[in-house]
Amino acid sequence: MSTFPSDIEIAQNATMSHIKDIAKKINISEDDLEFYGKYKAKLPLHLQQENPKGKLILVSAMSPTKYGEGKTTMSIGLTDGLNYIGKKAIAVLREPSLGPVFGLKGGAAGGGYVQVLPMEDINLHFTGDFSAIEKANNLLSAVIDNNLQNSKYSLNLDPKSIAWKRVMDMNDRSLRQIIIGVGAKANGTMREDGFNITPASEVMAILCLAKDLEDLKFRLGNIFVGKTVDGKAIFARDLNVVGAMATLLKDAIKPNLVQTIDGNPAILHGGPFASIAQGTNTAIATKMGLSLGDYVVTEAGFGADLGAEKFLHIKCEQSGLKPDAVVLVATIRAIKHHAGLVAEDFKTENVSAIEKGFCNLERHIENMQQFGLNPVVCINAFPDDTQAEYDKLKELCATKGVTAIVSTAFAHGGKGSAEVAQKVIAEIEKGTANYKPLYQSSDSIEHKINVVAKTIYGANSVEFSPKSKTQLKMINDLGFGHFSICMAKTPASFSDNEKLIGRPANFDITVREFEISSGAGFVVPLLGDVMRMPGLPAIPNAERIDIDNEGRITGLS
Repeated sequence: MSTFPSDIEIAQNATMSHIKDIAKKINISEDDLEFYGKYKAKLPLHLQQENPKGKLILVSAMSPTKYGEGKTTMSIGLTDGLNYIGKKAIAVLREPSLGPVFGLKGGAAGGGYVQVLPMEDINLHFTGDFSAIEKANNLLSAVIDNNLQNSKYSLNLDPKSIAWKRVMDMNDRSLRQIIIGVGAKANGTMREDGFNITPASEVMAILCLAKDLEDLKFRLGNIFVGKTVDGKAIFARDLNVVGAMATLLKDAIKPNLVQTIDGNPAILHGGPFASIAQGTNTAIATKMGLSLGDYVVTEAGFGADLGAEKFLHIKCEQSGLKPDAVVLVATIRAIKHHAGLVAEDFKTENVSAIEKGFCNLERHIENMQQFGLNPVVCINAFPDDTQAEYDKLKELCATKGVTAIVSTAFAHGGKGSAEVAQKVIAEIEKGTANYKPLYQSSDSIEHKINVVAKTIYGANSVEFSPKSKTQLKMINDLGFGHFSICMAKTPASFSDNEKLIGRPANFDITVREFEISSGAGFVVPLLGDVMRMPGLPAIPNAERIDIDNEGRITGLS
């Protein structure tokens, strides 16, 4: 019995086209390409239009499990499926972070026969965007601490008030809380600090929401740093470092063009996590895709309670974008997980488990409908699924007014998603999508949190810790009450407790503390015990990755 090849084996055996030939498919001149070798290129900002004519398709999912539901895979598969049925479609996706690549989840270049290429480059350093974001973030950190030591030019910052953290694109829990200082010879003082992972950097958020270089600089200048000893708010612009930060980002602001295994164009740009950041690719890349193609397929990270909610309340509200269709990815095994089954039981047909576990997907469907968007459910097929289980899931979705269609794109490429693509086109042509936010910018921060917690998650109430109450008062005193909220919580549950699977009820959520992203235009309520610097699992993926003398990489997924 033959074994299905691994993702990296499929990617390494794929035949890639020169990136200039991929660019021709969407009418990009070779003169507009900044080549990073044969198969990657940066795209100039002038290719984006302010009001593009393309149709936007948002892909999200039910609450994820540790087994992986394949949301990126289905996004790429849908793009290839649309092209397979004769549409001009572009995938516009996030860039992978090294943290998950070497940690638990692995890379984010798709899987099977629906991947973006070159897979190894994309999952590793790619075109250096994450490095530039990290350096810009940490330059500000260095300048802040330098100002603390320089009596002649000091802004008189209160070290205890400094809100800005360093970042690194690696899972390293030991850096969550650190003590820094330069010692007595420089009249230095020790202070508490910490690291977030690079996808959670406000610089990443700013890059993803900025319209152009001018807007990028404006937003960087609005980064809240801390307060002086007499209570005056200090921003990055006060440290005269915005120009240098923007200079480090001069190439990172340009989207990256690559290709799918089927030879279709894909634009990758930005990479915030949806559990601890806003979880969607850049507005620049999305508008550029909509300017170059008739359809854009984009992904919002983790479940729709996180990625899609933030896509709609943050990205859409700031950019003016609106989805023309929504796709929710589901798997039979994830449904069984939310029914309480364990992995050993997934291979056995269990229609009653589909009935029990549907409650999780059901809530995500209802949530999208609250936004005025009726989703299509894409069932990512796995070998152990049965037709009876598919039929039951389709039947349950139909009771919510939603069509569910099986995709075999993982095994068959774009052809395996052709039926999903046709259904999505039919939904778009109905013209019934009518996106509306669930809260207004004029609402208080407390009200916005309550709306998301109660309306999206299903919580009974929201509790605020003493620390968060103090921070909330400061947020309002600083005039940030009109900001959006970017909830940070476990992706495994609607609640802030990852053990509450399915569709939990009668639970409360707790806001532990806040982080301020004033340049990005949102505040981050941290729920439960979520951390913005993840840790490694007991056996990280890094232990399986290697490279031989010919430069051939193994173990990457």
